[in-house]
Amino acid sequence: MRDGGIRLRTTKTASGATAVQAVRYVQRKVVVVKHFGSAHTPHELQILIRDGDAWIAKQRTQPPLPLLSEPSLSSSVVDLDRLTFSDTRHLFAYEVLMHAVKSLRFAHLLDPVLADLVVMRLLEPSSKLRAIALMRRHFGIVHGRRTVYEKLGRFATHKDVLERQLVACAVQGDALALSIVFYDVTTLYFESFHEDEEETGLRKTGFSKDNKPQQPQVVIGLLVTAQGFPLGYDIFKGSTFEGHTMLPVIEKFQETHHVETCTVVADAGMLSFENIEMLRKKKLSYIVGARVANLSPGLIEQVSTTLNRSDGATVRMETKHGDLLCSFSKERFRKDKHDMEKQIARAKKLVTSREPGRRAKFVQTKGTSYMLHAKLITKTEKLLGIKGYVTNIPQAVMNDREVITHYRNLWHVEQTFRMAKSDLEMRPIFHRTDDAIRAHVLLCVVALAVQKHCEKMTGWTLRSMRDVIMSVTDITLTDTVTGRTFTKRSALPAEAESLMAKLGMPY
Repeated sequence: MRDGGIRLRTTKTASGATAVQAVRYVQRKVVVVKHFGSAHTPHELQILIRDGDAWIAKQRTQPPLPLLSEPSLSSSVVDLDRLTFSDTRHLFAYEVLMHAVKSLRFAHLLDPVLADLVVMRLLEPSSKLRAIALMRRHFGIVHGRRTVYEKLGRFATHKDVLERQLVACAVQGDALALSIVFYDVTTLYFESFHEDEEETGLRKTGFSKDNKPQQPQVVIGLLVTAQGFPLGYDIFKGSTFEGHTMLPVIEKFQETHHVETCTVVADAGMLSFENIEMLRKKKLSYIVGARVANLSPGLIEQVSTTLNRSDGATVRMETKHGDLLCSFSKERFRKDKHDMEKQIARAKKLVTSREPGRRAKFVQTKGTSYMLHAKLITKTEKLLGIKGYVTNIPQAVMNDREVITHYRNLWHVEQTFRMAKSDLEMRPIFHRTDDAIRAHVLLCVVALAVQKHCEKMTGWTLRSMRDVIMSVTDITLTDTVTGRTFTKRSALPAEAESLMAKLGMPY
């Protein structure tokens, strides 16, 4: 690795470690320009060599002006007519994203090949084969296809180690990060119409949140902080009912991270007697969405009468699952009323047209005749604007407003899933084997953590970051006479300097 007399060397130290240094030869003597550290394992050595290569590449972007051949020939100016354009790289983008990966200490846990895949997932999500090509094109980094897939094949075994680092990152800036956690479920579909024939295979058809009911999928259960930072996850067969996913994820989270008590927030799909009993046995507090439409007619009447359509009103009552808390909102009332009126209009149209095989919410059938479902309409009217929650937290410990506020923060999980699916293109999945599927999801979760970290530090979306860092280019010119190359980085825009400062990057 040479450039202008500087090259990278490794040398054994007295302690038996391997030092990595940038050196220059001056009058047959070795001058150490920069010391990158000492490695005690092959993995550490790979990381230090990668750092050294990046540093030397950066020095190449700042040649002395005017373009000179050698320091000893500083009086010789290169004729621009002798220079030809050789290449364009985006090394600045790599430096910024790799700095973010290292900030969360993932680079020390990941093989350099996998760390590079995380960078590419953040920069330009694509298939693994395309990522290999893009790394070569944008950064000049060459990874063989076989090497990449061999590394990915073993990557899924590092899930527990990486999840421990996720938790360490979460609590580093917030000691109370684990006091309340949020759980939700999503599905990821495959670009295939054939599910796994083996019973143990992950790729199965099931209820799809992506509107792809004919395509096999996997179910992902994700646990995040109040800010949406991922803490842990698990992958289930695509045919798994979402209500059966929460217990394994919560139990694993408690055991792995020695969490004795916390509050779990989840939506109504997780509300089952089995789930509630497990949370109680684990001494965990919970706030879970309630399906108020499933309440008894007497209870619906009681809730509706007590709230009396007063904006912000709440009512609590004991149930076998814990306290049922219901609240009324005028804003929700307007939305619910609008939706109900559209459904009633559709029902009336169907009753009039009598189209066979058609269905509507407020229509009931008797033989071949259709009629409006008057009782259901009456019940729905009473529940307009009402939202329900179930919790085992006493009112003296957490009042009604606080319970509702915590539940509303569940949108952070939904936002995290949207980020994973859109920004990082977590779906569709092109892999077939379970190990490859698990590796793909783990790679996306690590990238998701880095993305959340960057957005927290900068206040920028990932898309905005991409636009700025990719606007900086490194252009390489070649002297057609001597064969020497010169690399010059384009001027950093003010946004790039601001980004570096917010991420704590040295200029």
